[in-house]
Amino acid sequence: MSKIRETVEKYALKPLKYQIKGKVTIIDTDNGRFALKEKNRNNNQSIFEYLNSRNFHYYPEIVSTDRDDYEITEYQEMVDMPDDQKMMDMIDLVALLHSKTTYFEEVDIDDYKKLYEDISNNIAYLTSYYNDYISVFETKVFMSPSEYLFARNISAIYSALYFAKQELEKWYEMIQEKRKQRHVVLHNNLDLSHFIRNERSYLVSWDKAKIDLPIFDLYKLYKRHGLDFDFSEILKRYERTYPLLEEERKLLFILIALPDKIEFDGPEYQMCQIISREFDLLFKTEQLISPYYSKERK
Repeated sequence: MSKIRETVEKYALKPLKYQIKGKVTIIDTDNGRFALKEKNRNNNQSIFEYLNSRNFHYYPEIVSTDRDDYEITEYQEMVDMPDDQKMMDMIDLVALLHSKTTYFEEVDIDDYKKLYEDISNNIAYLTSYYNDYISVFETKVFMSPSEYLFARNISAIYSALYFAKQELEKWYEMIQEKRKQRHVVLHNNLDLSHFIRNERSYLVSWDKAKIDLPIFDLYKLYKRHGLDFDFSEILKRYERTYPLLEEERKLLFILIALPDKIEFDGPEYQMCQIISREFDLLFKTEQLISPYYSKERK
């Protein structure tokens, strides 16, 4: 606490009250409220400089410098609003972020090849991993509830892996002649709790921000909130401002179709919850993706 106080007082702020919310310390001072968070190893000062150069100022004003161990920002209070509206407002801001920070970068076929091989190896690994488990479960006279739940729905995992494998080959063929990738600033940590709305909109928690393909923000958001919201509407809303390229959308669908690795080592009730959630997400992903492939067939 003494180090926090020392950092705050360095900027002529007199602490009056401290409140801890997760990794963030909210500090009431004689000059207003501020949020203080310990920095990770990444220095994102260059990211903020680039955002400013692109006229994107939708983050709380930063008081501290890049040399400090803690980041101090002006504290912004969230107004009360439904989560569905909050999500739509956040995706509008993400689309604006990507739109304002887009540039095309020359890439070599080896860059595409590495991504192709990483995904292909992951598909092979997951296929082998789940084959081993289902082989063990099917030898048992009596399965546990979680094992039975998994065995009964294993076809959904195989279907998702088959889809990802087939689409990955099509994607790799599609990008053989492309030598430019569209890159943007990724927030890279999208969560409903990292969006604030009052007189204007803000994204907070930029400590994982980086430059990469725009779909990775959508992918991580889907993995975190895919079961909480209608993602087909979220994707449509995003593409009103920032339409995805054909190869970007195909890669996004490949990534979200891949099942997660389920670790079969928890308490029985918890395992049933984890397995149920994974299959629910697989079924919802199929509902999200199917209409796009129906249009292709037509």
